[in-house]
Amino acid sequence: MYISELKVTNFRGFTSEPTAIEFKEGINVIIGQNNAGKTTIIKALEILFDNRSTKKLNINDFNHDIEIEKLKSVPPKICISAKLLESDNEEPYSDELVTVANWLTNIGTPYEAIITFEFFLPENEVDKYKKLIGSMISTDINDYWKAIEQHFLKKYISRIYVGYPDLQNQVNSSELSRFDFQFLSAIRDVERDLFKGNNALLKEVIDFYMDYDIKNDRELDENEKLKKIQSKKDNFTQDSRQLLKSLKDRMSQGEEQILKYVKSTGAGIDNSKPIFEGEILDTELYSALRLIVEKETGIKLPATSNGLGYNNLIYISLLLSKMQKDSSGEYLGSNSKVFSILAIEEPEAHLHPSMQYKFLQFLKSNKESEVRQIFITSHSPNITAAVDLEDIIVLQKLNIETETEEFKDVIKAAYPYRVFETKEGNAQYEEDKKSKDYVKRFLDVTKADLFFAKNIILVEGIAEQLVVPEFARKLGLDLEDSHTTVINIGGRYFDHFLKLFDTEKSPYAINKKLACITDLDPVRKKLNEESSDDTQEEVDDDSSNWEKCQPIFLGLNNELYEYKKTSNKLVNNSESYSSNIKVFSQPIGLSSTFEYELVRTNPTNNVFVTSSISNKKELTELFEMVNRNKALEEIIKRIRKSKFKTELMDSFQSGVLEDHRDNKVALLASRYLLSVKKGEAAQEIAI
Repeated sequence: MYISELKVTNFRGFTSEPTAIEFKEGINVIIGQNNAGKTTIIKALEILFDNRSTKKLNINDFNHDIEIEKLKSVPPKICISAKLLESDNEEPYSDELVTVANWLTNIGTPYEAIITFEFFLPENEVDKYKKLIGSMISTDINDYWKAIEQHFLKKYISRIYVGYPDLQNQVNSSELSRFDFQFLSAIRDVERDLFKGNNALLKEVIDFYMDYDIKNDRELDENEKLKKIQSKKDNFTQDSRQLLKSLKDRMSQGEEQILKYVKSTGAGIDNSKPIFEGEILDTELYSALRLIVEKETGIKLPATSNGLGYNNLIYISLLLSKMQKDSSGEYLGSNSKVFSILAIEEPEAHLHPSMQYKFLQFLKSNKESEVRQIFITSHSPNITAAVDLEDIIVLQKLNIETETEEFKDVIKAAYPYRVFETKEGNAQYEEDKKSKDYVKRFLDVTKADLFFAKNIILVEGIAEQLVVPEFARKLGLDLEDSHTTVINIGGRYFDHFLKLFDTEKSPYAINKKLACITDLDPVRKKLNEESSDDTQEEVDDDSSNWEKCQPIFLGLNNELYEYKKTSNKLVNNSESYSSNIKVFSQPIGLSSTFEYELVRTNPTNNVFVTSSISNKKELTELFEMVNRNKALEEIIKRIRKSKFKTELMDSFQSGVLEDHRDNKVALLASRYLLSVKKGEAAQEIAI
């Protein structure tokens, strides 16, 4: 069994229209911008499944984005429900099924169960509510919420129903007690809760694992185990009596002095007198145990001397041990937990990246913890990169126009892996599978940032990644202020990533603004050579038939070459994506790449000739010659001997390459592109 869906209505950031969040078995990593509802989801799960949590909510737990007229006519109500589904490998008539038997809404396979929490004003108070709130004339929504808090909130009641909520069958507390919900908040004091044996958590864990060699001995039946453990307890009692006798012997004279005033005060009635006596149980000595850390050198230090991250991991490991204890039928019998839920808020708060990764791997692989479902909220790209794409849920707060033509903040969930869910046999299946594998393979820490940013600029390489943010700053537009990130995808692999954001093609896509900066990359092919695939839409630059073509040569020799002003299908198909995706490139026919365009539009600015360029002197002189409007032939002669120079001279002498400024600038931009080492030059330009 697992929680497959959570539906939230009118709770905190979730509006009066029900919002459904889908979950999967195992780990669910909930990510998104601040105030997108991550913590609210954990709180909603806690309200449903934690018997210890308070069900009394406050006025700030209601979503306040309600129209005044609606608030006047209907008392606000919070509703949270969860759907539980049968697991694929679940045994028939499992303990989980027995526990939720009264919750079932579908008895088929897979079975389905529903639990619903409601926080509402009782029916007998509704008329009073309508009279008071309905008579208010204020235009300030806050006045209405203050009135609700002052006059009606104390009358609100909470109920938890199971099965179809309309039937209002209330949950049996014994059924809910079989669920184990453990929550670790981002702000926690583990030192206070951890290192003394009289702490509830540590005491429970110690008690469960005491005599574990006997409890875990499969060759013994239950009676034999009990006898062996009781024998150890008896031996402990005998030993403790010797200790107590030693203490009494040491205070034999002192006892008389301590109690010498008993008779004189009248306490010694009927010749009775107080004496010191006692016994020590093994469970009482747990409080004497302390968790320490022993170094390789043999030095022993209290665990409180560790860093926060290390202690948090210790605490979590003990918590998992407790959950294992609570799920043990042998230990707790019918009081054992059948479904355990672990919720962790921002595990990165106290863990450095490598520990985050190791911790996530542990949660994914560890089976002894008996945790059936794990929910993690995070802002960390390290966490996102460490889990599978299938584990990620992206929450977004979107400003959406309503039926009344007003805009409201609405929380929506996106599921990145589901945008690639094409049924096998469909024409799109292989392409989507390829895209999914690519995104999963390249979703490292850097690229995982695309899930967290509000806006994204996808670029082909390191040059754009380094220089574009500096361009923005020069324009007075710091990208960080608008929560925009520039992500280098390492080539023309936009299609794979764009599927994650194409909201028109998939309801599971992430809805955020995305710009693609991509190169035209013009190419040409000799007319007497046949393409290996004449129908291909995108030309590979390294094809044996097609070759890169500098813009200065486009269309110069139509009798010898076939030309493509762009080999990039993304440029040609840019209108096929949803409105939140825009594609930007250089002017077709005039340019080719990002580096080329830098010089084409800045032919007087030789700042682009950086120290890493080997032919720095040559390029500097070319800039000067172009700006002094030297003859094209003279400029060509200054270029180093190369295939590029030879073709330029041949084209000029044959008369197809004319001597005008546009061609001089094109020559300069081409020579720069052929000279530059993109990464080094971009870094120097950015600096």
